[in-house]
Amino acid sequence: MHQPPISGYGFISDCRSGALVGRDGSVDWWCPDRFDSASVFCRLLDPAGGHWRIAPLAASRVERAYRPGTLVLRTVHHTPEGSVAVTDALAAELGARGHELGMNSPAVLLRVVEGLTGRVRMHLDFAPLPEYGLLTPYLHEQPGGGVLATAGSVALVLRGDGQALRVDGDRVDHTFEVAAGQTVGFDLAYALVYGPPPARLDPVTTLAETVRAWEGYREVHEYDGQYVPQVRHSATVLTGLTYARSGAVAAALTTSLPERMGGERNYDYRYSWLRDFSMTMDALWVAACPHEASRLFAWAARSIGRIGDAPVPVLFGLEGERDISEHICSHLRGHGDSRPVRIGNDAWRQRQLDVPGEVLSAVWRLHDYLGDSFEMELREMVVGLAEQVANTWRLPDRGMWETRDTERHYLSSKVLCWVALDRAMKLAPRLGDRADPRRWAAIRDEIRATVLREGWNDRIGAYTGAFGSAELDASALFLPVVHFLPATDPRMRSTIEVVERELGTDAGLVRRWNTDPAGFVLCSFWLVECLVMAGERDRARALFEKVLGHANDLGLFAEQVDLRTGVQLGNTPQALSHIGLINAAWRLTDPDTA
Repeated sequence: MHQPPISGYGFISDCRSGALVGRDGSVDWWCPDRFDSASVFCRLLDPAGGHWRIAPLAASRVERAYRPGTLVLRTVHHTPEGSVAVTDALAAELGARGHELGMNSPAVLLRVVEGLTGRVRMHLDFAPLPEYGLLTPYLHEQPGGGVLATAGSVALVLRGDGQALRVDGDRVDHTFEVAAGQTVGFDLAYALVYGPPPARLDPVTTLAETVRAWEGYREVHEYDGQYVPQVRHSATVLTGLTYARSGAVAAALTTSLPERMGGERNYDYRYSWLRDFSMTMDALWVAACPHEASRLFAWAARSIGRIGDAPVPVLFGLEGERDISEHICSHLRGHGDSRPVRIGNDAWRQRQLDVPGEVLSAVWRLHDYLGDSFEMELREMVVGLAEQVANTWRLPDRGMWETRDTERHYLSSKVLCWVALDRAMKLAPRLGDRADPRRWAAIRDEIRATVLREGWNDRIGAYTGAFGSAELDASALFLPVVHFLPATDPRMRSTIEVVERELGTDAGLVRRWNTDPAGFVLCSFWLVECLVMAGERDRARALFEKVLGHANDLGLFAEQVDLRTGVQLGNTPQALSHIGLINAAWRLTDPDTA
């Protein structure tokens, strides 16, 4: 059994977890308990990793789209026998509206088959393999035609309207027909073996309710700027990557999708990164509402806890877990034979000096909205982070791209140290007696002078990735975005031109460095922002529209795009790619945005 390309998948979500559905009708990834829990389907990472497929027996031409304003996916199959639509969704709690979406998701996967024309023979193939394919479940036929699958701590119940499902060894292999005007609904409910039983829902009724829940959510979120359809869709994707119970935003739905096919840079992105915090906050502020931004901020404050001497971790689990140690699933082949497959991410152990700057930038973004709620714990966090930066900024670290070789003095890390103290100074009147704005200002200015002196390379004519390095790095594009330097500054303008010339491509994509084999979507949107701030709106708009062209047919972005083939690479859907789209569109709308 082949694996579809990364861009071949559609994303559905209940704001508790998400699933990936291929154009061939196969659900190849679902971790039902929450985004970073164990999978029950992982054909995404191994052709024999488990799946649930519903599709016509005959070959079909496929059209698919989301129901407007939702992550409910409708796929239409056109066959010689007729046409049929399969609508896929993860069920919302009945009655959920607005910000209630995802708070009590029942962990039920809905698949509703609707006959459009003719009479189409359909095939259902259900082969669950819990715990990343390590467990082969027992399947038991149930009264009424359902099937119970149990293995380890997992219980799954598959039901179909009027369908007598039969077990065939370790799978359900079922054929049925759908005529024009006929609807057949299936639901797959998850539960823990030792907990309450799986939910029992009517799939057709619950699907309609789930559509209304998504539509109700979008109704309370407005965006008044350029590229409205793309921004609203990216905001919906961000909502789908949000673990509603805590407010944390997962960096991506998946683990170990490769940066290069057959390569080893395959990491688990199902956690929430503080490093991405201010960009995420800006995107939520622009395309959602302050409620989402403040919930994400509250999650971060709780997760960080009291500040000590130890570096603040760059990422946490979705409920604030700190230790998310990495291990390798040696039994999985990996997507496109790209090994290893990793669960967990050891980047939590790294020193990344940019993290406080991201958090304090977010505090500054929210400070007016927070009003009188600037309480003791928040003041302590701000002062603690500022003091940590003041005491550690001279140290080397792993940098924004989380290198696993050696620590360096990365330009972006030093700039975010400057951001941390700059924002802390601005917040000082609200921080109480422990604030030390005079000291912070002196160190901030020292950091700035050091970056301007050590980060610039005269021979290349650009700010480079690390002090003393001759290697270009697209992270230098971040300097105008965080207002360290204006894009019109002569050295910054030169840096933008050199990065665009040396790291850019005719396809509008920007690589992170010269040997990077793929374009990095976020960096491409950073270049759009830089061009806008440099006064080149027309060029920025043309570049923005080129980058938009690399989304898949459902408007989804993974992390990267292969420069030779144009296929998407890396974990998907990638929050930072969609965050970059939102922020670049707003920059095109309002060049002076903070």
